[in-house]
Parts: sequence; C-alpha cells; structure tokens
Amino acid sequence: MRVLGIETSCDDTGAAVYDGEHGLLSHKLASQIDTHQPYGGVVPELAARDHIRSLLPLIESVLKESCSDSGSIDGVAYTAGPGLVGALLVGASIGRSLAWAWGVPAVGVHHMEGHLLAPMLEERAPQFPFVALLVSGGHTLLVDVKRPGQYQILGSTVDDAVGEAFDKTAKMLGLPYPGGPAISRLAKSGRHGRYQFPRPMTDRPGLEFSFSGLKTFALNTFSKEGEQAESLGQTKADIAYAFQDAAVATLIIKSRRAIQHTGYKSLVIAGGVGANETLRNRVCEIAHKENFEAFYPRPEFCTDNGAMIAYAGYLRLIHGHNESLSFEVKPRWSLHDLETLNG
Repeated sequence: MRVLGIETSCDDTGAAVYDGEHGLLSHKLASQIDTHQPYGGVVPELAARDHIRSLLPLIESVLKESCSDSGSIDGVAYTAGPGLVGALLVGASIGRSLAWAWGVPAVGVHHMEGHLLAPMLEERAPQFPFVALLVSGGHTLLVDVKRPGQYQILGSTVDDAVGEAFDKTAKMLGLPYPGGPAISRLAKSGRHGRYQFPRPMTDRPGLEFSFSGLKTFALNTFSKEGEQAESLGQTKADIAYAFQDAAVATLIIKSRRAIQHTGYKSLVIAGGVGANETLRNRVCEIAHKENFEAFYPRPEFCTDNGAMIAYAGYLRLIHGHNESLSFEVKPRWSLHDLETLNG
C-alpha cells in the first residue's frame, strides 16, 4: 500500500509518500518560521493561510519525486488533531477531497501517534514494547507503547509543556522564535554552576511534569540579576544554560522512573524538543549506564512532518480504518481516546 501523508497541525506544512514495501519514498516540509517570528509565536490565522498556499505544491512535489500519481496512491492520511483548528481543517479538507477524487480510503491521524512512531522510519528502530517521551511545544507525555495503536499515558504535564517553557523563557531573554533552538545555542556559552535551577516535581513520586515554575524561576533570576550584571550577554547565557540543564535533568529523571516502572529496555524520545543535543547526549549516557536503549527520529522528523503521518496512516489503513465523507478534526484529542488497531 502506498500512502500520501499530510501534516498541518500547527506552523509547519508537511507532505510525504510512504510505501509499505519500499518505505519512505519522498517527504517535503514548508516552514513558517519567517511568518511567525515577528510576533514571537504562532498566529493561528496566518498559519492556516500559509498551509493553504503551501500544501498543494508540496503534494505535487512529493508525488513527482516518488514517481506517484492518482493511480498509484492507495490511501491518504492527514493530521486530524490535536492542533490548531484552522490549520487542521486545511489538511483534512484537502486530504479527504483528494481521497474522494482518487477513489481511495482516507484516515485521520493523531498527531502524537505520528511522533511516537517516527523512529520506526529509521534503520535502527525500537522493538515493541517501549516507553515514549513525547516532548514538543504543546505536549509533554510519557507513554507506555505496548504495540502500534495500544498506548497508556504514564504521565503528562500539569501546566506548561517543556517546549512551551523553552519558548517563553527565550522570549523573556529577548531571543528569537522558535525559542528551543535559540536557548540551546545560547546555552553553549553559558557557565556551569553560576545558577542552580530547580528540577520541578522530582522530589516526589510519580511521572507527572510541571514546567511553569521553572519558567518563572528563570524570569525572576533574570529580573534580579539582569539589572546588576556587568555583562548582560553572559548573564543571559548562564540563565539559558541553567534553564536547559534543569529542564533536561527533569525529563531524564522522569524517563528513568518510567523505564523502571515498566521494566522495558527501550526509550523513544520524539517531538521537537527531542532534537535538543544536550537531551540526546545525556540520555545516551544514562542508557549506557543503566542497560537500556535510546531511540530518536532524525532531527528533521522530530519537528512536525508529513513522513510520520504517512507512516502512522499506513498502519491504520492496512487495518481497515477509513474516514467517512463527513470528516472531522479534533483540536483536543487524548491518546487515551485513540481507536486501537486490531490484529
């Protein structure tokens, strides 16, 4: 089965073609960073408009690159949620319309299922079951992945997602959007030990996260130190270092607990924050010491992309899932509510 995948959940437009026999044939991404950067964050209406402009040319490009056409596509997968409702509707309406015109089935894919299955596109892919740490601008989740389509949420954030905390802290420091990569770059010139930031909710049992307090701690530190610092640039770098150090340490502590809780030997880290170099390096160190394996998608598949949607959609289509013509999108959609794959 050959599947066209469409991703329009937020501010990146993605399209890809995945073939069950030959693997990923083509994928393209149109970034909206330049559109939203002047506003310091995603503007939903602008995001939807950019998807409208970008999606059809992207689809034409991936079809051409994969030597596919309407006669060789066997199904269409699109992100149905969670995400921005206007952005989701662009991908869903175009995806469902193409499927209807081509006479093939269509399926709406859960955005986070796409992320947690993204490492399956790599040559070195994890074996089921595994623990998945999903870290992005809108989500921070620890998930027990027993097999494709069977997920149990072990822990989530009670307030800000870690990616959101990165973005807000970056904005407070006067760094450009997106904040995660900006914090990471600045932290490389930060000094270890100047500031010690808290590791939220690690002094108690459980797998829940909280990053709002860490963000506030960074703000209070900058407000206090920034006015007195002889070198404001170095102070910002030191705060960026301390913030990233605390956020990464918190994610690792909770992930280790999840591995111990499940007894699994594999940890998948996916989502935009999964591309963070410090997080990857430290997880690899811990994995080596504690005898479990860590898996990541390639950096381009950590951020939103059509390849992960094409693959997740392929799995659902081969199990007989098919949307009716009266499709819907779900801006809020828990993994708990996702339909299980049969067989």
